[in-house]
Amino acid sequence: MLYLLDANVLIRAHGDYYPIDRVSPFWEWLVYEGNNGHAKIPFEIYDEIANGNDLLAKWVKKKDTRQALVLDEEVDSEAFNRVLDDAYAADLTDTEMEEAGRDPFLIAYALMGEDRCIVTKEVSKPSKLRGRRKVPNACNILGVPWMNDFRFYQERNFRIA
Repeated sequence: MLYLLDANVLIRAHGDYYPIDRVSPFWEWLVYEGNNGHAKIPFEIYDEIANGNDLLAKWVKKKDTRQALVLDEEVDSEAFNRVLDDAYAADLTDTEMEEAGRDPFLIAYALMGEDRCIVTKEVSKPSKLRGRRKVPNACNILGVPWMNDFRFYQERNFRIA
């Protein structure tokens, strides 16, 4: 299984549970998972994190981290358009596209291969606002597997020993 990480998983891990400067085993484990092909971050999501100047941005920009975690693929335009058309709306306005952010890219990468699962901190929340659809809801519409971060940690057996 390839787990595709949403930016909020790393942002919240650093901010709430596993600060990079205090719980380095967590971040070493993520690099290990990436090196072994179990956890990846699509470039569009990586870029969302790397644009900052905090410890998380510095960590994700390190060469070994980037090489381990960034997914070495380009998004397939057919998959991306399917996500937009089926999970959001075929006629999104520029404002709605901005509201959707980079989530459609994340979901499109999950559609591009077998045994892929999205890991996100977002929770399912139906929305009538087309550009604001939550990742779990878009995934449910498209039949894309998803889970929260803690389930991912359990499935990949993360431990601090």
